[in-house]
Amino acid sequence: MRTAVVHDWLYTYVGSERVLESILRCFPVETIYTLVDFLPDDKRFYLNHVPVKCSFLQHMPWAQSLRRHYLPLMPLAIEGFDVSAFDLVISSSSSIAKGVLTNSEQLHICYCYSPGRYFWDLTHQYLHGSNLSSGVKGFIARMILHYLRIWDVSNSNRVDHFITLSHYIAKRIWHIFRRESTVIYPPVDVDKFDLKSDKEDFYFTVSRLESYKKVDLIVETFARLKKKLVVVGDGPELKKIKAKATANIEILGYQPHAVVQDLMERARAFVFAADEDFGIVNLEAQASGTPVIAYGRGGSLETVHGVFPETKPEKGTTGIFFKEQTVLSLSEALDWFERHPDDFDPRDCRKNAERFSRPRFEREFKQFVETKWEEFRANRRSQI
Repeated sequence: MRTAVVHDWLYTYVGSERVLESILRCFPVETIYTLVDFLPDDKRFYLNHVPVKCSFLQHMPWAQSLRRHYLPLMPLAIEGFDVSAFDLVISSSSSIAKGVLTNSEQLHICYCYSPGRYFWDLTHQYLHGSNLSSGVKGFIARMILHYLRIWDVSNSNRVDHFITLSHYIAKRIWHIFRRESTVIYPPVDVDKFDLKSDKEDFYFTVSRLESYKKVDLIVETFARLKKKLVVVGDGPELKKIKAKATANIEILGYQPHAVVQDLMERARAFVFAADEDFGIVNLEAQASGTPVIAYGRGGSLETVHGVFPETKPEKGTTGIFFKEQTVLSLSEALDWFERHPDDFDPRDCRKNAERFSRPRFEREFKQFVETKWEEFRANRRSQI
């Protein structure tokens, strides 16, 4: 079974790359195909020495810093890969990779993090954030996004089987592609965090600082409440977030894992305000024995055993949800949390996180692929 993996792009080591790391451990993959590869040497460890082939976008001007500007060319780039020599093609896709061209003699399984968010549910946010909501440039951008939506739906038929990371995204895949998908929760490195029961009097959040992550909402809330908050992360919103910070808020920027782990383990609670597809960081907090205060929508509802403020917590509760992405709603959740200090057991947090471990993912993913491969082979034999 000759196997290739197609991944959107390689430039960092975050959620989707952790999934890719486990996929490469499940099967002897011959080649990784990706649009661009700007992964630093110190982060290439997880590729396990598998050769990487890039598209023509790798050689385009400013491809590393302006990757998203080449969005209109990405369908052409992904379709340019010749994977016809492989029996099994696994695409690791948050937007483009699943569009790779395969034939009827190949099995194509896609681990889909989400249909392309920039040309589906984040379209208007993307246009406003890029100052493309009006004018000639805005009209052209809307035409391009319209074309990408058509392409995205059409290439979903190239996939034989979809796997996805949460029931939240499974609903989105059905809504957009009308395709069923199997949920296999992504791997969480719970063993890289230690259970710590003695917490200190500060709250913590770590995130890529982009608008949809809503870290500015967290900072604004804590600035009003005068509670101690530590923020770790870098991104385009850093300057804006620093401007909102008051003396009780510490903005550390990017920090290595050791610093994040230490803060995660010592924090009174972890605060998460994004409408996220899954949210690995919520589980890393729980692996540290730290309860989570999260926006009650999206993947957080599947990864946190939480309650809303008006609900009495049950045994095993690991967090609290707030209903709206507003200062008032988050403030109410924080107030409720501080009035119920004995309702959260660090051991329950750790136990919940362990349900999402990396060995569990690799076992479930490998079993799924092997089952579908045997079905595929049996179907081919029956047609001879």
